[in-house]
Amino acid sequence: MTSWSEPQIPLVTTDWLLEHINSPDVHIIDASWHMPNAGRNAKQEYEDCHIEGAVFFDIDEISELNTSLPHMIPSPEKFASRARNLGLGDGVKIVIYDSVGIFSAPRVWWMFRLMGHEDVVVLDGGLKKWLAEGKPTEDMKPFKRDRHYSIRMRHDLIKDFNQVLSASQNLKPQILDARSPTRFSGEEAEPRQGLNSGHIPNSINVHYAKLINENGTLKSKDELAIIFKDSGVDVSKPIITSCGSGITACILALALSVVGNNNVAIYDGSWAEWGSRDDAPIESVNFEAI
Repeated sequence: MTSWSEPQIPLVTTDWLLEHINSPDVHIIDASWHMPNAGRNAKQEYEDCHIEGAVFFDIDEISELNTSLPHMIPSPEKFASRARNLGLGDGVKIVIYDSVGIFSAPRVWWMFRLMGHEDVVVLDGGLKKWLAEGKPTEDMKPFKRDRHYSIRMRHDLIKDFNQVLSASQNLKPQILDARSPTRFSGEEAEPRQGLNSGHIPNSINVHYAKLINENGTLKSKDELAIIFKDSGVDVSKPIITSCGSGITACILALALSVVGNNNVAIYDGSWAEWGSRDDAPIESVNFEAI
């Protein structure tokens, strides 16, 4: 495999990708996903326009379908099968982007790391920046050849309800919530019906939008470090991130990786699970446990 001059962070620039776009060892994924109420179809948008050679990763389909919770992690067997069908395999560098800039791509970045694929990065600024710079796109499906894909599950990168409940009670690891301040406080109703409002006790709110520039790129390492510090986060210690359904929690994990903390796990059920359970303790705007 080609020896890359690797960045020290899990991001590559649009210029870097353009330079390496035709390398057989670089595989590109369009991981665009939109909220159900956004009125957008990510797959159709991909078919109309995507970065040359990119394959489409369907976050809702490459998931555990036998659950009421949205886009939960699939079995390793299903993930490996879908990766092979997309022409992805061992020994390749995977570059992931989304159409917003930095939104759903970090979710798929985390999924590949969870399954043991470490040579995976996010395109900083995504398709939004790529298009703004006039870089090449296409509307044709790329040729895909099945490749062998090995799973080496990283159980340290994912947490379930009981593990998060324990962290909340024991004050470690730290729990970060990527939702907006008004959803975190409980002042704003959840977009998914039937969910309680508020947040996990002893969690810290770091709204994912604070970490992203207007052009869709992630803020600098120094800027991210200041945001986490001002939010009361100790980036030197283990962290669990959560959000509404496990998508934007991964933006926090990506940003924490940029500042040097890779000891970060995702609460996969996130508020879609926590807010639906009668046995889940919740704090709301008055900070009284429900």
